[in-house]
Amino acid sequence: MPPPCPERYQLVRTHERLELHDTNDPKSGPVYVDFVQGKARHRLKFGGGKGQDIAKAVGLNKLKQPHVIDATAGLGRESFVLASLGCTVTLLERNPMVHVLLEDGLRRAIESQDEDLCEIVKRMKLINTDARQWLTQLPNDELPDVVYLDPMFPERRKSALVQKEMRFFHEVVGDDQDDDTLLSIARQHCRHRVSVKRPRHAPLLADEKPAFVITGKAIRYDVYLPLLKSQTSILVG
Repeated sequence: MPPPCPERYQLVRTHERLELHDTNDPKSGPVYVDFVQGKARHRLKFGGGKGQDIAKAVGLNKLKQPHVIDATAGLGRESFVLASLGCTVTLLERNPMVHVLLEDGLRRAIESQDEDLCEIVKRMKLINTDARQWLTQLPNDELPDVVYLDPMFPERRKSALVQKEMRFFHEVVGDDQDDDTLLSIARQHCRHRVSVKRPRHAPLLADEKPAFVITGKAIRYDVYLPLLKSQTSILVG
């Protein structure tokens, strides 16, 4: 059973999918996960393949079919793009409501019987967990090639869709107060890099300077190299 929602937001099972409804603003429309059509499908067809900035950010020009941990999975769109480019993606989502929305979206993608879509989704593994704890428990021989972070940040785009989803995340999920810690942990538990998605003019996460930056029109990716345990001791000391 889906977990309980705050009174304003309610999970509703329609004949098509699981949706989150805003009872205070029904006209805003539902929030749901859909990999079969809509934005995800459009980006799959017209997103630009490995020429996309996100592909460069996770190092697909150097790494072949890397294992990527999406430590802030959200609605799974970036994970879906990475899986479509050949990555094996583990989606970590600690909020139970977001997790059940993702779970429903993945299930419907499999049930679509679209062979190409099913192949993509089979490369996506969803886990309901706190990324900080999960990463620290990984054995050294199971470290991912890349950790991908997309910390919540208030965006100024004015589309109704963005406003609706950002309102949901801020009011139901809450602001991420531990992103700085997560960056440090991610750098200690990856083989090749940590890639952080940020609005173009947003401040650096944890005020840490990245190794390099990939900048687009509205979004940038700050790329960090692994942090060795000896370096961690120096920083902590």
